Amino acid sequence: MSLVFPCRPLAVAALLASFGVAALPPDHVHPPEAADEPPLTLRDAVARTLQTSPELAVFPMRRRTQEARVSAAALAPAPQIETELENAFGTGRARGLDASEATFSLSQVIELGGQRRMRVEAARGASDVIEQQRAIAQLEVVAEVSRRFIHVASDQKQIELTELATRLARNTVTEVDRRVKAARSPEVELHRARIALARAQVEQEHAEHELLTSRRKLAAMWGARNDDDFGTVRADLFALPQVRDYDALSESLSNSPDFLFFATEARQRDAEIRLAEAKARSPITVSAGARWLAESDDAALVAGASMPLFGRRHAQPAIDEARALRESLDAERAGARVKAEASLFELVQELRHGITEAEVLRDQVLPQMQAALEATEYAWQRGRYGYLEWTEAQRERVAVQRALIEAAAKAHLFQVEIERLTGASATADVPDAVAGALR
Repeated sequence: MSLVFPCRPLAVAALLASFGVAALPPDHVHPPEAADEPPLTLRDAVARTLQTSPELAVFPMRRRTQEARVSAAALAPAPQIETELENAFGTGRARGLDASEATFSLSQVIELGGQRRMRVEAARGASDVIEQQRAIAQLEVVAEVSRRFIHVASDQKQIELTELATRLARNTVTEVDRRVKAARSPEVELHRARIALARAQVEQEHAEHELLTSRRKLAAMWGARNDDDFGTVRADLFALPQVRDYDALSESLSNSPDFLFFATEARQRDAEIRLAEAKARSPITVSAGARWLAESDDAALVAGASMPLFGRRHAQPAIDEARALRESLDAERAGARVKAEASLFELVQELRHGITEAEVLRDQVLPQMQAALEATEYAWQRGRYGYLEWTEAQRERVAVQRALIEAAAKAHLFQVEIERLTGASATADVPDAVAGALR
């Protein structure tokens, strides 16, 4: 399994050849159950997730539910038919139905103050809120797919590293065994080499388990119960993201779905205030019908109108509640903005540090460690250095490469969090910087 060496590839190839380790093509690690599947890109992973994500599947139902509520809000109050029987089944003249009076009437509530229009606006505002909630949920899903994708990419590099360490340890055992048999090294060095090989094999097994777990977690994002529907993930982990200016990122917070949600909910709260104020004008109920008088077998027209008293007084608590909710929303938005700016500043600083760490490891530390490893190997082959110096140089070289993998992965993860916070991937389905680096 090959490892990405940013510097001095010819020296590395010579080193591997000296230990009998053949150079291998990149990205050749395929889990056995997915060996025949094509590589998976981040955009493919996002597309799969957006199609089948359980977290997003609920929003079409919520949208249809709210559409039904809008339709219900647009309906005028239904007319009522009333039947009333008086002076029946009494005593004396009112025995039976002889003196009864029967009234049949139709009544209709007439809403005043544009109540129906206000009711529809409030219901449509709730639909807009659901749409913003869907955008926020989609943004979080995209960010989570990106996180898991990066973890898989990192685990692939880690398993490459552990396999290389195992091969180096195995070839070291072979070389030390040859030297012991030639009486050039003490037998204790062979025991140490075998112990190092055993530890390297354990680390390799652990790395394999980590990769299987991270692959399964990634596949779970689109509802798969196993990871046999994709091969390796295609990612250049060492293509580090670019850091945008903090002020520009801070300005983009206002256009993120999280803060657009506040604006949408504010419009809904305003509509609810107008609806509550419209309800202060009491509706009028008018009725008309016919009355039949059994005693004289006559009929007469009846009509009436009614209106609740003190409508403003009864509507005032609802008005006060709606206004308080609107004011609290402004306070929540202001608090969320301060918190988001603080989090964004921290993420930008962490990203800058992560990029610096990865660049130093890649461009400075790693070449020097490689040169030190080659010099130590040269001296060890000629008896100038002992076994401990040689194996320590190998361990340090592997440790630097592992630190580089971890630093690069952290840099990409910080970039994902920044784009999640600013909503940079809300319309692109994929975080822009991550899509550019992990393609």
